[in-house]
Amino acid sequence: MAAFLVRVTTDMPGAGRLIMLAFILLHTLFPLYWALVTSFRHGTTLFSTALLTTPDLGNYRTVLGGPALWRETFNSVLCAGSITLLSLILGIPAAYALGQMTFAGRKTILVLLLLCSMLPPIAILSGLFELISALGLYDHVGSLIFADLFFALPFTIWLLSGFFRDLPAELDDAAKLDGCGLTRRILSIHLPLVWPGIAATGLLNIMTCWNEFLFALTFTLNDSARTLPVGIGLISAPGRFELPFGTIMAASLLATLPPILLVLFFQNRIASGLTAGAVK
Repeated sequence: MAAFLVRVTTDMPGAGRLIMLAFILLHTLFPLYWALVTSFRHGTTLFSTALLTTPDLGNYRTVLGGPALWRETFNSVLCAGSITLLSLILGIPAAYALGQMTFAGRKTILVLLLLCSMLPPIAILSGLFELISALGLYDHVGSLIFADLFFALPFTIWLLSGFFRDLPAELDDAAKLDGCGLTRRILSIHLPLVWPGIAATGLLNIMTCWNEFLFALTFTLNDSARTLPVGIGLISAPGRFELPFGTIMAASLLATLPPILLVLFFQNRIASGLTAGAVK
């Protein structure tokens, strides 16, 4: 889609290109701007359609002043970090085998991994609930880590196998002649070459787990185990007929800051990992 838009805007005349770029920017940034404006409003001003408003940090003070946001942020960081670390530790050896070794059923395994990644989470929700309850993980952060691994691990293996497959076989052959064992070949030769792919895969897993809502809502009950998406979704107003849109928008914008900062910091790794591959 991005390549199509670049091609279309490149082929357009100057005025048409500017109009198209302005439309894309407006379509992308206006929802964020409106969320920011709404986060400054209270009461009846929430229904105002004015594009500008007087900044009022009351909603931010409400969100940051309570312990809920910090507890939910810690749970989200714990879940996203644990899932990403476990998926990389378990997925890298499997991706190496699927990318560098030839054996019967390799393509079938890759297709199955892709299908697992594309499976709707709700399709396995009831089965996971029974399994998590039997393991005693219900209403615990460990249940989210266990459930999200069902999708993060196949995605990691499938994506990284392509980077390992792009490595020239001569590297392995030369290392074998020098007496280099399998573990040392993976750690000393292959991992440094596929590092852009590992970084991109890890960041994609972090962002996916950070925004996960269905499992977090289903497998947690108490406030101590909730993550940010569920906590934001359950924000309530002090009054019965009051709509806490301003507080929700303030919490939502604060929750988007960590992923945005990660992407800005590692954007070169993401671009090189998703477009260039391991070896040019």
